[in-house]
Formats: sequence, C-alpha cells, structure tokens
Amino acid sequence: MQATNIHFLISCEHGGNRIPLRYRPMFEGYEHLLRSHRGYDSGALSMAKELAMRLHSPLFAATTSRLLIDLNRSIGHPRLYSEATRHTPAAIRHEILKYYYLPYRTWVEANIADAIRSGLRVIHISSHSFTPELNGEVRNTDIGLLYDPSRHLEQELCNRWRVCLAAHVPDLRVRRNYPYTGSVNGFPTYLRRRFPANAYVGIELEVNQKHILKGGWRWHALRSLLAGTLNEAVA
Repeated sequence: MQATNIHFLISCEHGGNRIPLRYRPMFEGYEHLLRSHRGYDSGALSMAKELAMRLHSPLFAATTSRLLIDLNRSIGHPRLYSEATRHTPAAIRHEILKYYYLPYRTWVEANIADAIRSGLRVIHISSHSFTPELNGEVRNTDIGLLYDPSRHLEQELCNRWRVCLAAHVPDLRVRRNYPYTGSVNGFPTYLRRRFPANAYVGIELEVNQKHILKGGWRWHALRSLLAGTLNEAVA
C-alpha cells in the first residue's frame, strides 16, 4: 500500500440521537433508548472528526438516531428499523428510507466511485463505539478493528495499524474483529460487493466507550493516537 495513491474516506453512521420533529410522536416512551447506546454511538462522531481532520479526508456523518433507521444495515435487514418505527405504516417507513437512508448511503458510495475512477485506492474508516459491558460480559479490549479476512489489503492494514498502536502504547488492548466480526451486515459489507478488493478497503473502527466516558485529555490523546498511527500504517 502506497500513501501517494490513497483516498481516505471517514464515515460515522451512528453519530447522534436526533429525531426529526415530524417523527417525534413515534418515540414517546422510547426517550431512554435514545439516550443510550441503542440510540447512538457515544464518541464516534468526535473520533470521525479527528480522523478526517488529521488525514485531510472527507467526512460523511449522520446525526439522526439509528432508532429512526439504521444506516449501517442493509435494506431488508431485521434491524434496519427499530421497535419504534418497524410497525409504522409502510408509507412512513418508505419516507424515512427515501429522505434519511438512501441519500446518505448514495452520497458515500458516489464519493468512493469517483475516487476509484480517478485511479485512487479508497481506505474507508467507519467510526463506531461499543459499550464496556454487554449482557453481563465485560468487553476486554480498548480498540476493535473490523475487516473481512478474505480481503488481503484489509487484513494487512489492520495488522499494520495494530503494530503501530503497540509501538506507541504497548498496554493498549487492540483486537481484530472484536467485539464484532467485520464480515457481518454493515455498510462496509455492502460496499465490498460494489467495489473490488484492490480498490476499496473498508475498516470499522470500534472504540470502547469507557475511554469516552472518562473524557478529558486522555480521550483527546486516544483520538490523536488512532489518527496518527493509521497514517503511519498506510505510509
């Protein structure tokens, strides 16, 4: 991988928990979910902004809640709509799809297609965060790097990124394809079907929310570290 022909692209599908005014009556009784991890990925947007700034790359971010519609799921996926929206009339669900889901996904896909047509290789980092504990299980890692093991360049980049992180902060726990696997249903999974493996590299970055909850200089330093070491891994 050579940095000279790289087009970085940063996205954040779960950057906020905003519900447009028109749909707020549907969320009466779901306010607690909107404030929780079910509503959005805490810290994911600030991480995405740091990456985009440091890598001089375009940023594509959504601040509507995934409880309205999940931009990281494919059409037809059972969790595309949440319990607040999946039982609404089909016309309302189609409206949400048309005005919130399709424009975002089309916007990102078009940017990737333009870059590839220009002879560039795209490295797409999708910024996410995960809860420190789920269903009583403590997630014993700090950073997750999710990729498709069948795509060599994705695996190579995650291996390099992990090595760079370890060189700077040896005790930082970085795991590949944890707490989720990179080949499950997600936006990069869809994009891998649209673009060849030698032109599109899609990585989902997962940050443990315990770092975000601490905030302050440590959270700022971690964001800076992740951006800097990604640049090192590619260069």
